[in-house]
Amino acid sequence: MNSHDQAHYRLRLAEGFFNEAREDMHSQRWRSSVSNAQLAVENAAKAVLGLLGPIGRTHNPSLFLSEALQRGRFPEILRAQVERLAECAKVLGPAVHVKSDYGDEETLQTPWELFDEARAKEAVGLAEQAIGLARQIVKRGVQS
Repeated sequence: MNSHDQAHYRLRLAEGFFNEAREDMHSQRWRSSVSNAQLAVENAAKAVLGLLGPIGRTHNPSLFLSEALQRGRFPEILRAQVERLAECAKVLGPAVHVKSDYGDEETLQTPWELFDEARAKEAVGLAEQAIGLARQIVKRGVQS
């Protein structure tokens, strides 16, 4: 699979998870909405990473985006967008992934106790931003 195909595949994944996150919001399934928003952001970030080459298995693509920025792998014109995408991926990173599936074992709170409407709205908002950024970056490509 070439980098163009990889990026578009990941964008389709991100959009699918985002659509489910919005459906979950409508149905007041806050935990599920956060979980799907997290996966939408993760895949949006991986779509952009896909422009650079193969993507490893990770729930923390913000680290790889930051590394790529430091190494100058993205054109300067895309820097601010990639930085913001990395920030979204950091906020909805591995900790949210784990908590939305397993809860908080230290406080013995289940995922359904951890995520309320406000947190779900925040997560869905970040997912919408991340997908918008990823679409722009993928459309423009790293050759800019």
